[in-house]
Amino acid sequence: MKLASLKHGRDGKLVVVSHDLQRAVAVPEIAATLQAVIDDWAGCEARLQAVSDKLNAGSIAGEFVFDQDQAHAPLPRAYQWVEGTAYLVHLERTRKSTNRELPQQLYTDPGVYQGVSNYFVPAHDPIPVVDDDWEIDFESSVAVITDDVPMGTKAADARKHIKLVVLLNDLSLRAVQIPEMKKGLGIVQGKPLKSFAPVAVTPRGLGKYWTGSMLARRVTSSVNGQVIGSVEAHIDYNFDLPTLIEYVAKTRHIGAGSIISCGTVANRDESRGSSCLMEKRALEIINEGKAHTPFLKFGDRFSIESLDDEGKSIFGAMAHTVVKYTPA
Repeated sequence: MKLASLKHGRDGKLVVVSHDLQRAVAVPEIAATLQAVIDDWAGCEARLQAVSDKLNAGSIAGEFVFDQDQAHAPLPRAYQWVEGTAYLVHLERTRKSTNRELPQQLYTDPGVYQGVSNYFVPAHDPIPVVDDDWEIDFESSVAVITDDVPMGTKAADARKHIKLVVLLNDLSLRAVQIPEMKKGLGIVQGKPLKSFAPVAVTPRGLGKYWTGSMLARRVTSSVNGQVIGSVEAHIDYNFDLPTLIEYVAKTRHIGAGSIISCGTVANRDESRGSSCLMEKRALEIINEGKAHTPFLKFGDRFSIESLDDEGKSIFGAMAHTVVKYTPA
């Protein structure tokens, strides 16, 4: 089953989307928003699945063409967004390029931070930034949306709380982020916004592309039409998504509609490329002595997408142009 939110008010308008992303149907009789679905997953899932089955069979009234340009993030805003360090090879490379090593604790206990979630950028909207000297970067990631997860939930039980899988971008301003991190209190200005692919997919809807704990597909990232990375999400990770949920739930309840991200997807095989520009630049420094790939500037475009075995988009594509922010 695939779900999306069309642009409508603050929280969007829930639609069920066909498997091929070509058609959709609104379901106001079930729920108005995706957050309402997550709040009552047990009461909504079977009804939404029945709509999905009819839509994919081509036998439902009220369907319309699904326009990804009109889609918001699946959850236009969320009660919580948390990112964990699933792929330590990403951090190993960025640290090595500046002659630093990772703390050994990260190999046994994931690093996690809580970021902005009050507003997400729609999948095809421009990315507004005040200054393009701030070393603008993207980070291609996979995340899950949970229902209510009780405090103390272990990874083995966390799987049942994963209701939807999403593809996202965590925008980073490296020239702001790195000095901010040195303060030791987390990141605010350096991680100003996030965007998501248009469609959220249930684990059942992913089928063989879901291992039970990670997306089993490549995540492809491009800048100005040039692929910089096509990275397998289900290999080379140190911590899977249920383990990250366990980490967050150790001391707190996780509320329905929380988004848990695995962080920047990365593979140890350098030929697969990178899922962010900072890592690509780090590899250039390690292998060539200096970085030559620029960070994003105003007018640059980047895209993030994951395709199935037939080359069809699973979640739809993020396709953004970086623009200068001008107050209304």
